[in-house]
Amino acid sequence: MTSDDKPKNGSGQSRPPGANRSRQTSRQGPQPVLPRPLRYMVALPPQAHPQAGTGGQALDGDGLHRLLEGDPEIAVRRRLPTTTPEPGVGGRAFPAVVVADMTVEHAAALRRRLPQLHIERDRLLTYSEVPSPPRKRRQASAAPPLGTESTFAFLVQGSDGAPVPGAVVMLTGSGWPAQAVTGPDGRATVTMVGETAESIVSLLVKPRSGHWSSYVERPALSSSRENLIEAAGLSDGLEGFPGRQVFGWGQRAMDLDRLPRALRGAGVKIAIIDSGAAAEHSDLLGRVTCGIDLAGGKPDGWTDDTAHHGSHCAGIIAGGDDGRGIVGFAAEAEVHACKIFPGGRFSDLIEALDYCIEQRIDVMNLSLGSRHSSRLVAAKIEEARRAGVACVVAAGSDGGSVGFPGNLPTVLTVAAIGKLGTFPGGSGHAAEIRGPVTGEGYFSPRFTCRGPEVDVCAPGVAVLSCVPPETYAAWDGTSMAAPHVTGLAALVLAHHDDFHYAYGRRDARRVDRLFHVIRASCQALDLGDPYRTGAGLPNVLRALGPALTRVTPQPEEVRRLSGELTAEMGLAGLLPLATGRMAMVGEPQAAGTVPGTGAAGVNGSAPQDGMAVVNGPVPVDGLMPANGLTLADHSGHAPGGGTPGSASTASNGSDPMAGAVPAGDGDPVKAAGQGADADGALAANATHASDGVPEAGGVPAEGAAPGGYAAHGGAGHEGGVQNGQQDGQQDGRAALAWLTREMGAAGLIAGQRAADPLH
Repeated sequence: MTSDDKPKNGSGQSRPPGANRSRQTSRQGPQPVLPRPLRYMVALPPQAHPQAGTGGQALDGDGLHRLLEGDPEIAVRRRLPTTTPEPGVGGRAFPAVVVADMTVEHAAALRRRLPQLHIERDRLLTYSEVPSPPRKRRQASAAPPLGTESTFAFLVQGSDGAPVPGAVVMLTGSGWPAQAVTGPDGRATVTMVGETAESIVSLLVKPRSGHWSSYVERPALSSSRENLIEAAGLSDGLEGFPGRQVFGWGQRAMDLDRLPRALRGAGVKIAIIDSGAAAEHSDLLGRVTCGIDLAGGKPDGWTDDTAHHGSHCAGIIAGGDDGRGIVGFAAEAEVHACKIFPGGRFSDLIEALDYCIEQRIDVMNLSLGSRHSSRLVAAKIEEARRAGVACVVAAGSDGGSVGFPGNLPTVLTVAAIGKLGTFPGGSGHAAEIRGPVTGEGYFSPRFTCRGPEVDVCAPGVAVLSCVPPETYAAWDGTSMAAPHVTGLAALVLAHHDDFHYAYGRRDARRVDRLFHVIRASCQALDLGDPYRTGAGLPNVLRALGPALTRVTPQPEEVRRLSGELTAEMGLAGLLPLATGRMAMVGEPQAAGTVPGTGAAGVNGSAPQDGMAVVNGPVPVDGLMPANGLTLADHSGHAPGGGTPGSASTASNGSDPMAGAVPAGDGDPVKAAGQGADADGALAANATHASDGVPEAGGVPAEGAAPGGYAAHGGAGHEGGVQNGQQDGQQDGRAALAWLTREMGAAGLIAGQRAADPLH
């Protein structure tokens, strides 16, 4: 008997001392199965003072609680307190809410008797993880009769032959799917009613951790022998993992691996409203330090994550940068775990939101949702927004329209994308591929929810993260996509100038500006339906562009990058393979070295999202590499020629969307389609420079570079080898593009604000 099941009057009978629970149950007669009462939230709106029956006195929060407690048809569970916004924040006070169980009929009668009350279902929430494998329905005429019953035994082993316990084995046929969980010996038995071996459509095996999932269409199953499934280990495709630290593919796609280590979200508070977090996991140790248990009410219950879901999200957001396992976006942020699962309801979410407001959380992650809406939850999220708490929500993973609360205009809603080459071909992840695939391999998985409410998309297929007690798992779902954006939001709040000056105050304007910066950083993805991707895939470097100019590279980063650049430039024919060395910024030049600043760009580099680069590689948005990289206008077309000269830097961080975000406390409006700009204006932090040919050490790119090294204009040469290159060496274009990106990300070359002179 749980605390919620105890009678209101406390008269529940207790067991005799030493009584055995199973014996007590066996002495009792069987209990008939009856419908459960439904759970409701009953609220007293601030402006309403209904009469408690004819001639009764006006109700307040206490009076409402007494009224419901005195009704024998109602079982009161608990009361949520009234909250009043802080001075200057604006908005109405949140009403007192009583959570109670009653029948549908009694709830209708209560509405008729007291129409001024707000009564709504306190519904269960669900995770936004993928619920089931793709399903192919058969025609009804092809289904076997219901009297048919088939039983299949499975043995799940790793590639080393060791049993895999805790793996979910799911079979889908012409009717309802059936599943079982492997025991310590790796064995499980699944019984299908109304199915035969020939009618089974698919087999999905999802190990709890440590292994990739397995998916087989039209499996050839035996009903007389064990069916063997060999699960590939996660470490099989990740050399040295988990002893060697890796960035997840999603973090690399968003350029987190190129962010200087000095920018790790220090000073920001993040809340993960989920199933708790395994705070003792090596990747979360010291990262998740606070929390609340709203599921079990235990002081430290938030550290017990039996569902593993919250820990997986926490690793993506804030996994420790300790040289092993995985690493998160905001490894130095303060992370709070608000545990509402298992069994989380709307009322639990309201309490968790209250906690976030009280604790002055900066950004919270909601990898959860419902197919039903709640006016009370929506009002509490708006209260949090006005208090400066940003809410990042998963769009949902049942393949339909965006769920609640992701369909609210007050949150940032995240859909999922996947990428080819990041998972084994025979895995369950591969079964999620649908629709077009971009040239980079991105696709929109079949499970992600879609709609105009989708703000951005993020990696949500085969996402690697930590799970208890001390292992790792690769999962699918918008549950995994949302934490990528939550982590980015924490970095923006910690390191973007706007949130220390113009938008430093905790209010709705701060939240709206944060959402705008994230949308403006996105790389648009053409996957056939803008309602599946929103503005696109957010980019860390674009979102933090101005902050990168102030980062001082660490000596070990300089040495590492210097060696890598030397090798790359040598292979590209830009340095002698044996003796060439790159002189770093500020280092005296010796004979035979190429300066670290002013490297010549090469024709043919790819333009990126509305910017074209003339004779040079693409710089990071908001940054101007020193001495000689030239940008064209944002139309995406490079001029055909130009006059030799130095590039000039336009106003850094200019924002053509200024004014698009409401300056007051009005309701925000979500942008539909692929971008937040209706007129296609250039996103924030973009820079312009005058047309012209970049120079290398003062010599135009078509001439001779210092030290006798050739700088090429990108023209084709017979045999595929350019002047100054040796046979077998790479084209210098790719090397220069890579060089500029890596040096810019490491802070070795960076742009200045328009008012500052270039170094």
